[in-house]
Amino acid sequence: MERPDRAATLHAQPTPACAVSDGRAGNVRQAEALADALGGTQSILLEPRWPWRAIAPRRVAGSARGYGPALTHALESPPALAVGCGRQAALATRLLRERGARAVQILDPRIDPSHWDIVVVPRHDRLRGGNVLVSLGSLHPVDDLWLAQARARFDAFAELPRPRTTVLIGGPSRHVRFDRNAFDSLARQLETAVARNGGSVLLTASRRTPPALREALRQRYADTPALAWVGPEDGENPYPGLLAWADRIVCSPDSVNMVSEACATRVPVHVFEPGLARGRVRDFLEALAAIGRIRPMDATLASFDVEPLRETARIAAEIRERLTIR
Repeated sequence: MERPDRAATLHAQPTPACAVSDGRAGNVRQAEALADALGGTQSILLEPRWPWRAIAPRRVAGSARGYGPALTHALESPPALAVGCGRQAALATRLLRERGARAVQILDPRIDPSHWDIVVVPRHDRLRGGNVLVSLGSLHPVDDLWLAQARARFDAFAELPRPRTTVLIGGPSRHVRFDRNAFDSLARQLETAVARNGGSVLLTASRRTPPALREALRQRYADTPALAWVGPEDGENPYPGLLAWADRIVCSPDSVNMVSEACATRVPVHVFEPGLARGRVRDFLEALAAIGRIRPMDATLASFDVEPLRETARIAAEIRERLTIR
């Protein structure tokens, strides 16, 4: 039997939980991860139009018609629970709540959180309140089952020399200046560690990695026992396998989502120059360092004991208790 399309619209029978997002990768991942943890089976993909997208999550006349057919159908037959992520989804979950759904919103909606049953924010956001749950970092699907499935899917990685060092490279952001000079410094430390301990490098770029840096990644590791994925031209993105088969992980310091998922594994996570980060990203990295889940990268990449950070399961359990969801 074929699996149902995740982006399918809702039918007459309410689903336990439905993910709502605007299609942006980070929002989709968080909404679907939490909805799945709450028993969800479907997603609502929003198609926000002007002017409604500009004022969300505030509402005006006609807001229900400004987000495409998937939301229109869902409003006619609301899910039992709507889980949204991002500003556009915040308006959609408000509207669904008015039609009888329970509503959980991920990330600060920038208006009164009482418009939702529960709002989930990362600790480095400032929003607090009686219906606000606080997570350390972002939500995602990475847990033991997810990792086991990734190991089975990418079982060829078992043949790579150990220790396997997975390297997750992002790019510059408003909170972090991660440029070619920063990458070269990271690469030198990594090469020293590999020369000392042997093993292999499993490296991947992200959507935010600039083209020039992608090419530098490819050239730098052409003669190293390595697997480097820098874009679709390299085939299927092996990111799940890179997390699943890692003996240790190195991250650039620019992405809360990337570091959160790395910290859900059971291996040490080394963050390159966490002091490069500013603002909320800096607060997040400092919180992880304080509990011993990450360490600053150096040329030794020494092992240390870790406990996996699994915030999605914890947040889902608290939502079930608060909303009396089986």
